[in-house]
Amino acid sequence: MRKQLLAAAFAAALGLGFAGTGPAMADDEIKLVHQDWPWLGIFGHYDVAQLKRGFQVYHDVCSNCHSLKLVAYRNLGGGGAGTTGLGYSDDDVKKFAAEKQVPDEPNDAGDVKPRPARPSDRFVSPFPNDNAARAANNGALPPDLSLIVKAREGGPDYVYAILTGFVDPAPADFKLNPGMHYNKAFAGHQIGMPPPLADNVVTYTDGTKATLDQEAHDIVAFLNWAAEPELDVRHNLGIKVLIFAGILTILAYVLKRQIWSDVPH
Repeated sequence: MRKQLLAAAFAAALGLGFAGTGPAMADDEIKLVHQDWPWLGIFGHYDVAQLKRGFQVYHDVCSNCHSLKLVAYRNLGGGGAGTTGLGYSDDDVKKFAAEKQVPDEPNDAGDVKPRPARPSDRFVSPFPNDNAARAANNGALPPDLSLIVKAREGGPDYVYAILTGFVDPAPADFKLNPGMHYNKAFAGHQIGMPPPLADNVVTYTDGTKATLDQEAHDIVAFLNWAAEPELDVRHNLGIKVLIFAGILTILAYVLKRQIWSDVPH
């Protein structure tokens, strides 16, 4: 139950219309603090250990209410063509997938029975359909998180700011509506759900101390990877192109000098 409540709060914290978010204020300016994300810049790349921790936060908390429909379980292993995987073994990937059930192909009698998910399947949604999801969340539809980092202005900085922006109690001069929670990074500063993350919400398998800040950085990194798994490959290709262009420029200059060396000045 606690995990479901935390997962529900996760969507609300992102300001995505999950039931109970506060009204936005047009004159309210939110300034995001830029975080030092390891994948930024031409030489940036994902920290696979961080991605694994972020997946653990998603697996243990967020997946109770939120789907990740654009990611396949096999991506947790070696990834796919042109993408970065998380490096889990084949056995681990099969284990993660088998935790969920999916409809099998109809048998000769036309009956459809469930089967354990396979690595080739996409992440199984926590609810069979949108109506069931709404019924379990007071009429609100928990959003899919596959592209959530790319869908919000400010990207990973915004998501991180929301996850770490809860203040309790609210400032004395702020009128907080009943049932709402104060968040300094959310427009209007009122969110209907409690903070989704806190110290030790998860127990990291790699022994990392699970502080709120650590969990927020890790889940944002994982969600960025989910939206852009090809980033490392693209950066590597860009570096190769720049090196090739530099060599080509040098060769062109040397050739130009050679051609014009006999021309009298």
